[in-house]
Amino acid sequence: MTMTIPRSADLASDVLTHTYDDMFNPPGLTNFLGTAQVDLDVFAIRSVNFPPYSHGDCITGQLYVDGRLARSHGGPVDVVWRPDCVVRSTTVDGLDLRSTTACAPGRPAVVVQLDVSGTPGRSVRLGFALDSTATRSPSGWLKPEPPSEPNTLTAAEGRVIGTGESGSAVSLQGLDVPATVDRSMLEATVVLDDSGRARVAYVQVLAGDLGEATQHLDACVADVPAVIADAERLWDKALAEAFDPDGDGFSGSLPILETSNDALRKLYWWGVLGVIWFRRDNPASVIGRTYDTLMPRYWQTTTFIWDYSLSSLTHALLDPEPMRKHIEHWVDLDIHKHFGTEWLTGGPVGYWYSVNDFAMTRLVRDYVRFTGDAGFLDSSVGEKPMAEHLHDWATAWRGLRGEHALADYGGIDNLLECVSSYVHEVASFNAANVWCLRVAAEVAERSGDDDRASLLRKEADEQAGHVNELYIEGAGFWHARQPDGSLVPVRHCYDFNIVGTTIAADLSSEQRTEMVEFFQRELQTPTWMRALSPYDADAAFSLRPDHQWNGAYPAWPADAGRALFALGRGDVVLDWLPGLARSANQGPCGQAHFVEEAVPAMAGGARKSPPQFPYLIDWSCSSSGSWVSLILEGVFGIEVALDGTVTANPQVSALDPDARLTGLRVGSTVYDVTAEGVSQL
Repeated sequence: MTMTIPRSADLASDVLTHTYDDMFNPPGLTNFLGTAQVDLDVFAIRSVNFPPYSHGDCITGQLYVDGRLARSHGGPVDVVWRPDCVVRSTTVDGLDLRSTTACAPGRPAVVVQLDVSGTPGRSVRLGFALDSTATRSPSGWLKPEPPSEPNTLTAAEGRVIGTGESGSAVSLQGLDVPATVDRSMLEATVVLDDSGRARVAYVQVLAGDLGEATQHLDACVADVPAVIADAERLWDKALAEAFDPDGDGFSGSLPILETSNDALRKLYWWGVLGVIWFRRDNPASVIGRTYDTLMPRYWQTTTFIWDYSLSSLTHALLDPEPMRKHIEHWVDLDIHKHFGTEWLTGGPVGYWYSVNDFAMTRLVRDYVRFTGDAGFLDSSVGEKPMAEHLHDWATAWRGLRGEHALADYGGIDNLLECVSSYVHEVASFNAANVWCLRVAAEVAERSGDDDRASLLRKEADEQAGHVNELYIEGAGFWHARQPDGSLVPVRHCYDFNIVGTTIAADLSSEQRTEMVEFFQRELQTPTWMRALSPYDADAAFSLRPDHQWNGAYPAWPADAGRALFALGRGDVVLDWLPGLARSANQGPCGQAHFVEEAVPAMAGGARKSPPQFPYLIDWSCSSSGSWVSLILEGVFGIEVALDGTVTANPQVSALDPDARLTGLRVGSTVYDVTAEGVSQL
């Protein structure tokens, strides 16, 4: 067995090499207060945002070497991401340049250390083209891009101050060596020592006033290597605490995976990391601890209900206290009127997402079954107990029916946003309604209301039959019924994923076989999957790769894997895992990864999609907890009932017969799971 708890160094990406304006999404960083993103050159940073202060998507610190823009030399840049830092390196005019970028722990600051190597005694003039759009919005951040405003840059003692007309925020940028300022260019000259080396470091701070900003910058420039070392300690501690039931970093803990199978371990750690990555302990949050959904470029203070629910099991194990708080908060705001909430104000963001009833049902069920906090169902939230809210979500589809038995889930903006045919009566959410009705029946039975439970189960069975009316015999995929009754075939993975994970037992053996064959034939690729089949008529509609033919959102392969297990084809998943693990080579899950036909692989894995139009994809996404679900519920076959009863049907032996999960906590009981099954400690 190899190590069981990762450190920052263990989670480093492969060396990711790009040239100027390649299909490359530059990595992000966080210190749990805010975020930053490195840019495409060897030194610059962008998207530096520490709420409530923001910098938009402004790029600053673009490097000049001896008066020439470094990136104009056109050489490749090697990038290695780690949770605590990003290391970039390139060669310019006979000089080896290596930068290390980190968010300063506990401070609204980013540091970049530049190491220069070349001929001993050589004098090198380094220039840094600075910009600033610092501001503090008087309201919540309700758009994908963080707020920004034009700033005036002024020089003071070798530093550059950025302020806007509002005077609501200050950006302060400086070096740890003497520097001159010419307009927006910060310059310093270094002389390479006897070993041909020199070092210079840069700091950017966002704050409310110059005094506060100066304190943070002074503390950082005093010892930038120490700041970088502190960032590594911060992240090593966070990672260790995720698996420590007695640690104070989280209100729960995740089981430790012991395995000699590299793919299994890599995908599990990928899922765990991708949830911790979005933890925000920012004092500006009115909700307390939160988990963002995207970073570092878009929706930086917003938590989407959909994405949170895709990592539901992970949240329930790792950090159930903020999970409960989020559930209660969303109930208070009416989940049928927004897709998430914004933590600077606590207010709603956006329009209704069709998934919300299913997502909330899943969140409550996972919270109760893993924490053992059954009292949560009886606790009042608003005007009724949580169990009644769950019943309302499970039956909300009744109000969405038109002329037909199934619910109409609206238009493109309520569903997948970039698949124009995936509208109205879709198989996925109607199948999810069947599952939600059965969960509500369990909850009713728990409280002794057997009549309600019986009626809900009967209704679920009837609706499962109506969902099957959308199936295309012999094809393996489903229709979307339009309001006029017409049927549009849609070859989308979301039907495969949700139908498979919610009502597999309601399908015929022929359907299950045909669905798997469709998945293998038209969606699965060696290291990733297509969200939409390239044979679908709507494949021409959009190039946004989270839901289209050219890629997939990061939860879709994980959920497809769980669907394959439920459809009786776990062998397909186990064969696929090594390829999928190669796509865990670029840091946390991207909001989408390209399939291999669309864009060549990045260091052997499905390449993260870039942020520019028409792709519009952020570097990371919190739904990565879905990979934890795939490993625990799929590979190890763990099932936890609403009352906390734990069973397991492991399928891990084909990968590693000696693999084991230790320290799985369900309520007050701890379990180990091996290839033989589950045992209570």
